[in-house]
Amino acid sequence: MNTDNLIAHARARFDHVAARRVLKEKYQAKMLFAHAGGMWRAGPELLVLLATVPPGDAVILDLYDTPVQVNPEQLRLLVMGRWQEQMTAWLVEHEQLNKQR
Repeated sequence: MNTDNLIAHARARFDHVAARRVLKEKYQAKMLFAHAGGMWRAGPELLVLLATVPPGDAVILDLYDTPVQVNPEQLRLLVMGRWQEQMTAWLVEHEQLNKQR
């Protein structure tokens, strides 16, 4: 392998890593949403918290550590929907990115 091929390979690898990082940041931003006067990030951590809260209204801290009264079941459904929607879209784009390599 000559030097030009090595340089081209290194650049392609760097571009792929950068594209994956940008893709992750894009979908991390899409996980944010507002509900009941609070800002939330859909993800496993919030889903686990909501699963442990007893039924009925509860006060939990939002993304900015502001206490917000919410219906845990309603918020859990929103979080799960957002999480699955964005993770599916992320997977599709990730697979397309891997095919371009």
